[in-house]
Amino acid sequence: MISDTVSVPADHVTLDAHFAVPASARAVVLLPHGADTVWRNERSRSVADRLHTAGFATLLVDLLSEREVQADTQPGFDAGVLPRRIVAAVDWVRAQPDTRKLPVVLFGAGTQADVVLEAAADLPDGVLTVVLWGARPDPDADAIQRLRIPVLFIVGGQEPALLRLTEEAAHRLEAPHAVRVVTGATHLFEEPGALDQVVTMAGDWCDEQLRSAPGPE
Repeated sequence: MISDTVSVPADHVTLDAHFAVPASARAVVLLPHGADTVWRNERSRSVADRLHTAGFATLLVDLLSEREVQADTQPGFDAGVLPRRIVAAVDWVRAQPDTRKLPVVLFGAGTQADVVLEAAADLPDGVLTVVLWGARPDPDADAIQRLRIPVLFIVGGQEPALLRLTEEAAHRLEAPHAVRVVTGATHLFEEPGALDQVVTMAGDWCDEQLRSAPGPE
C-alpha cells in the first residue's frame, strides 16, 4: 500500500495531509479536519485504517495550515475559504497518478458537515457522493438547496436530537439521500463495533453509487 505524509497546496497556503492507497482501491475517501481535530488524531487514523481494509484510498487533510494553527487564527471571516480548500484537495487527489481515475467520496463529521456540503455543492461533477457521520448539518444551509450529489447520513442511535436535525436536513435535499442509524451509538461512535458499522454502511452506500454511476464515455 502506498502511504505517505504529503502537502496539499490550497488557497495560498500549504495543508498537511496523509495519503494512502491500498492495492485495487475502488474510490478515494477525502476526510477533512478543521480547528477541532487534525488528521493525526487516533480516531481519524482508526477510520482510515478501516477504510483501507474495505478497499478505499484515503486523503486525511487539515483544512488549516500549520501557521494558522500556531497563530490560533481561523479564516472564518470568509465562509468560502474552507470549502475552497476541500475543492483544492479534491483537485490534488485527481492529479495524482495512483488516484486520478478513481471516484472521490467526501466524508464529514461533526462541525465539518456544512463545509463538506458546501464543497460538494461546488463540485457537481467532481465527487461521487458525500457521507456525513455524527455530523451536525444545518437544514437551512444554502448548500442543502444546491446539492445534487447523493448523500448518506449516519447517526448514532443514542442521539435523538441529532437524528431529528439530520432528518430535517435530509428532507430538504433534492439529491438522492439516505439516513442510517447505528443502534446504541453516540455521535463519536466510540462504542465497541460502532466505527466498524459506520465503515460498513459507508462502503455499501459507496458501492451502490459506483454501480449507478455512468461509465466512461
